[in-house]
Amino acid sequence: VNRARARSRREVPPLPRDSLFGERIVWAGRPAVIRPSAFQRSLAFVSFFAAAITLCFALVVALVLKADFVPLFFFAFWCAALGLGILQVPRIVLARARYVVTDQHVIAIYGPLRRTIERKSIGFARIYWDASQPDAGDVELVRAVPTGALRRRLMLRLMGVKAPDRVWAIVRGAEQVAPPRAAADRPLTQRLDVDERVVWSAQPRQELKRYIPRGQREWALLAIAGALLAGGARMAMGAFPTLRRVHEGGLQVSSLTFAVLAFGMGSTILLLVGIACYLVYDAIIRSGYLANYTRYLVTNKRVLIQRRSEELHLDRQKIYDVIEAPKGDGLHDVFLVLDGPRARAVAASGAFGEISRGPHLRPVFEAVEDAEGVTRILRTRPELPHAA
Repeated sequence: VNRARARSRREVPPLPRDSLFGERIVWAGRPAVIRPSAFQRSLAFVSFFAAAITLCFALVVALVLKADFVPLFFFAFWCAALGLGILQVPRIVLARARYVVTDQHVIAIYGPLRRTIERKSIGFARIYWDASQPDAGDVELVRAVPTGALRRRLMLRLMGVKAPDRVWAIVRGAEQVAPPRAAADRPLTQRLDVDERVVWSAQPRQELKRYIPRGQREWALLAIAGALLAGGARMAMGAFPTLRRVHEGGLQVSSLTFAVLAFGMGSTILLLVGIACYLVYDAIIRSGYLANYTRYLVTNKRVLIQRRSEELHLDRQKIYDVIEAPKGDGLHDVFLVLDGPRARAVAASGAFGEISRGPHLRPVFEAVEDAEGVTRILRTRPELPHAA
């Protein structure tokens, strides 16, 4: 019998281990969606558009002014190369990327570069579902860090993974009770753990105050947008006199050169106004508009926030304290103060006077009516997150 047991132990292959920490690997995967993000695609579009505008002016300088057009031509080439690099470099990086979850760490490997985060130090996770592939998306793991002078950002993003909800369940050690398959088109309440139930839910009340800029970031975006609009308006007012003087100088309106010059000037104005409008949307309209699609859920184990294709998942055991802040009209903001290794009372997200709003979800319930009820629930002891 002992001989048979020894033979069976020799036949079982050893569990794979990570070469960096020497820990057992519990999950490994690669990006299922290999493409640049929406922001990167927008930057590439701006670069290509700027290249087309510069090329128009280079043609006008070469054909009409008979001057040196080489600097403009090289700048157009540089803009086109920059846009191409913005599109292709993320594809190359993601094609070689590999993600590993060990017993204690989450590791993102990009060729010779590695980024790691401890599983026990992860405060919460954000999931960004992919619009074109509903069963894939990004998982952003955020660590709770000290507030105040030592405040810093520490996060790890697993981009383009298959079933990101399932990957997060593996990271938090709940793969046995998580649903076997997940997709963005399924409601969040249908993707709870087997032993999980909703005990409180709410939506932020709609109010005009949401469209008022708050914080340094939003005011800076508005300042940049104002400068771009002022520049676009000045160019628009000077465009018609410039084109008239060019026509009086002998350039026919029906000529190709005149059309190229008018196209270049109009495209420049359109580019400035377009960027300014996007900055105004991001600083003012976006947060208020997306509040219509925001939903807060508190279960017996977790806090969940959903906003269209973006989700925030937080284990209630990570919550150190709950702070209510009145907003008037019977509404309150409820801030979840998180706890982490060597970081007590951290990730306040506004609880200590931080009024700025970021583009992503935070552990905050904004403009809720039943603040007292959810505070009482969150201050009670949650059930174990991995209970069968």
